[in-house]
Amino acid sequence: MALYLLFESASGFSLFLAHGIDEIGQNTEAVRNSVLDLTRFGKVVKLAAFQPFSSALDALNQCNAVSEGLLTDELRNFLELNLPKVKEGKKAKFSLGVAEPKVGSQISEMSKIPCQSNEFVLELLRGVRLHFDRFIKDLKPSDLEKAQLGLGHSYSRAKVKFNVNRVDNMVIQAIFLLDTLDKDINSFSMRVREWYSWHFPELVKIVNDNYLYAKVTKFVENKSELAEDKIPGLADILGDEDKAKEIVEAAKASMGQDLSPIDLINVQLFAQRVLDLSEYRKKLYEYLVTKMNDIAPNLASLIGEVVGARLISHAGSLTNLAKCPSSTLQILGAEKALFRALKTRGNTPKYGLIFHSSFIGRASARNKGRLARYLANKCSIASRIDCFSEMNTTVFGVKLREQVEERLDFYDKGIAPRKNLDVMKAAIDIVVNEDAQDKEGVEPMDVSKKSKKKKTKGETLDGEPMVEDKPTEAIGDVSAEPETEKKKKEKRKLEQEQKVSEKVNAVNGFDSEQNGTVKKKKKKVEAVVDGDDLQTASEVKKKKKKKRSEDDE
Repeated sequence: MALYLLFESASGFSLFLAHGIDEIGQNTEAVRNSVLDLTRFGKVVKLAAFQPFSSALDALNQCNAVSEGLLTDELRNFLELNLPKVKEGKKAKFSLGVAEPKVGSQISEMSKIPCQSNEFVLELLRGVRLHFDRFIKDLKPSDLEKAQLGLGHSYSRAKVKFNVNRVDNMVIQAIFLLDTLDKDINSFSMRVREWYSWHFPELVKIVNDNYLYAKVTKFVENKSELAEDKIPGLADILGDEDKAKEIVEAAKASMGQDLSPIDLINVQLFAQRVLDLSEYRKKLYEYLVTKMNDIAPNLASLIGEVVGARLISHAGSLTNLAKCPSSTLQILGAEKALFRALKTRGNTPKYGLIFHSSFIGRASARNKGRLARYLANKCSIASRIDCFSEMNTTVFGVKLREQVEERLDFYDKGIAPRKNLDVMKAAIDIVVNEDAQDKEGVEPMDVSKKSKKKKTKGETLDGEPMVEDKPTEAIGDVSAEPETEKKKKEKRKLEQEQKVSEKVNAVNGFDSEQNGTVKKKKKKVEAVVDGDDLQTASEVKKKKKKKRSEDDE
């Protein structure tokens, strides 16, 4: 059986015929040894056809299709034109060797050409790639290198440009930088406190906040120059005039040592650096909030921007987070504790990064695990909506947050929460109405108007929660559906059986109308139905005896 090799190069598609396979016996080691020697390899592999790309854009499109495992029209026409034709109903006497198994499966499905991709084929293609410029006439090695370099740059540029998760990278970098800044600002603030305490040790007990301490340090400078005229400035910084007076009084009786001017200048510069980092941290947080509202608005509305960004960062991207089941999302960030518990056969962790959510802190100790599981479920729904929905809205996140609040009330007070189906229908109604109002001349639609029954008084137009003791009606209620023929027959049968049971009860002295139910008898009542008359077995026997006696007389 002949073996053809499909090779995709930067300059075009090429087809090679491996006609000397019998000589080497399809031995991978023999091919590997003969690849380096062009004279030996040239006897085994011959060029059958070559089709160059029309332009650099065409080369990029073909390269993208091959990497995604798709069969383009150009490649299909090239193969059908240069490969031997197979008659219908007969087996092909050749096979096509490809490097990508996905492309081979597509070729087999679309054009019925038998394909194979194994180690033997890959070794042959390696030899073709090594000596490709020798097989094509008028092709210089420098031209091939330029084509490969240009195609590589354009392919990488296109991948970065069309990457659907490219915006997630900004959130991941921002949350990493935010955590780093928190650690750095905390360390630098402690260093400022320790450094300036040699000069003014009483200030530490008066001002607790790190940011305000750095501001006061920069404002006071030398404690010996602190006087009553600086109280308004200190009051503006601290927001408390009593504290400002206390600082001035403490400076007069301070036990700290004096510092040289050069030392004070270094302390002031370092305090200014801490202030600058704190200001930049605030701006970075605002940037993160804006980005999260653009990328994952529902997740941010549900669990907060910082916790949502940490979940996205830990998962790698929003798409990876959306692919995670809720059980994985629940312990995301606690992998070390999970594997330690599995190794020691201990208790597995109940929560990971979602522990930083305010919901977990508000729950009681016995309900923290249950609420973490419920919150992970809602976070999974929100991340999937944000990832795969084309509409940028926070409606679903707000509704999911309301559900978590209701679940907290249910754990604490026993108030029954709404059903998820009703909440999601209400959210969809709001989104559809908002979308319809944005488009001019389009009336808002109500998705939940499929039910034939009227809504109860407790239900609002927006699908808000009803009164708890009056549950909402399902849209596809069975009672609202039209009766089928089968149901009508069953109804008639039940009515007939009820009539028969009433007559039997009347015969046995039971009043079914007063009791409303048919009393159970230990002995079964035998009945004989003759037309419209109903008689018991004992009455029939009495009538037969009476008739016989009359006949005897």
